[in-house]
Amino acid sequence: MEKLRLWELKKKIMLILPLGMIIVALMIFLPAGSSNYWQGWLFLATLFIPFLFVVAYLLKHDPELLERRMRTKEKEAGEKTMIRLTQLLFFIGFLIPGFDYRYGWSNVPTWLVILSDIIMFLGYMVVFSVFRENTYTSRIVEVEKNQKVISTGPYSFVRHPMYAGTLLMYIFLPLALGSYFALIPMIPVMFVVIIRIFDEERLLSKELKGYKEYCKKVKYRLVPGIW
Repeated sequence: MEKLRLWELKKKIMLILPLGMIIVALMIFLPAGSSNYWQGWLFLATLFIPFLFVVAYLLKHDPELLERRMRTKEKEAGEKTMIRLTQLLFFIGFLIPGFDYRYGWSNVPTWLVILSDIIMFLGYMVVFSVFRENTYTSRIVEVEKNQKVISTGPYSFVRHPMYAGTLLMYIFLPLALGSYFALIPMIPVMFVVIIRIFDEERLLSKELKGYKEYCKKVKYRLVPGIW
């Protein structure tokens, strides 16, 4: 990546990253009405400390991938609808735990909160392994020029390790924030991901050479031995 383009990418990250961190923190602590919400602080540390290391790694080793990950405009109308739905569900899912903490709706034990943070971290490490293995990991459903089928690393176990890792994070996010009720908006997110997987496989089978053969070799989409 040329220096000017890399500098523009760095400036964009320096603007978006702090803003994103502030917004997430406000969505957690404002509904809680207290800074003593320890589950929120632990969650933010679990979410953003690894994220900062991954961003730094990609800036150094694969800035093109980081640039791809910042593209959010889907080309298909159906995908755009699913993205909007997912964003709405996440918005609700981030707000509920704070209110849950304020009004004491849930009683998630400390050990389960900590375990959920650990599982979230492991999920993100799965995502990071995908980043290291596949430079074409985009946030939108597309096939790029010169893109090749990846069948090594996490792709040797399941066809969609990225979604496997992110689903772990989605499922345990509410529990990491100490809320059972926040699981409610996260359940539909899992179905949206499954629909997206089918859409992505249709596109890849049609436009990515060798993908059909890869599907025959690696039979499972998300969980080895199950699906």
